[in-house]
Amino acid sequence: MADDINLTKRLLEQFLVVADERHFGRAAERLFMSQPPLSQSIQRLERGLGVRLFDRGPGGVSLTPAGEAFAVDARRLLDAQSAAIERVRRVAAGLEGVVRVGYVSVLSHLYLPGFLRAVAEELPGLRVHLHHDSSAAVAELVRSGALDLGFLRDPASVSEDLVSTRFAVERIAAALPDGHPLAGADEIDLADLCDEDFVLPDPVALPTLARQVQLACHDVGFTPRGRAVADDLSGLYSYVASGLCVGLLPGRLDGFPVPGVVFVPVRGASSYLETSVVAVRRPEADAAVLRLLELIDRRTGE
Repeated sequence: MADDINLTKRLLEQFLVVADERHFGRAAERLFMSQPPLSQSIQRLERGLGVRLFDRGPGGVSLTPAGEAFAVDARRLLDAQSAAIERVRRVAAGLEGVVRVGYVSVLSHLYLPGFLRAVAEELPGLRVHLHHDSSAAVAELVRSGALDLGFLRDPASVSEDLVSTRFAVERIAAALPDGHPLAGADEIDLADLCDEDFVLPDPVALPTLARQVQLACHDVGFTPRGRAVADDLSGLYSYVASGLCVGLLPGRLDGFPVPGVVFVPVRGASSYLETSVVAVRRPEADAAVLRLLELIDRRTGE
């Protein structure tokens, strides 16, 4: 009757060395141990399995058919164990696993392609799962743990439960219908738009941008006349493209062309004419998230 046995890494290695050497003495030397304890270990293994693994003879040992089969499986067990150890170490080091990333609006067109390419090149063991939502929703999903990392554009405030890192600053530009008299200018003064109808950011959905538009215009002496309100950048874009009004939008959106919209730089050094893109995470974020943030920081600094 077979005894209970613990197939430890050491025991499997001892068996395989004896199987390779076909001799207990040479196997013991290779394992840096004396022969009697090695012989006893193999005997315990055979009793535990309830089978004879070796035929003993005066010139050494040979594997029985059961021993031949067990040698194949023992090597697989050791390989699987080594792979499991390596994998858990890679996950702990942030080199492997899944990272759930949230993002807002057209950040997907401006930043995510380069981000995903960089991850594939430098951290190929990581898989990124993407989720699109509003700024408030992405921040809450990160805070609750449903997402690991979130990319937001100029959030009005970030929960004290989260760590925020700014990784891009964009200049705000005038978004004009392509038939507008100023559409062909190299740059304009914001005051040049004082008599225009504006599409304004919704102060609930886009509080920071809404505040910036009001303050930037106030600084040059006028209050923007609202023709329409939109709660995301795509909606703001669409109103400008309709030809009904002008807007103030992040200038990098000119790399995401929409027919009918022209971006013209605005003169002035006002801080209200800048917008930021931030990454938010939990303070206890795992190593994979921290590696992604290091990668973003390095790539944006190049």
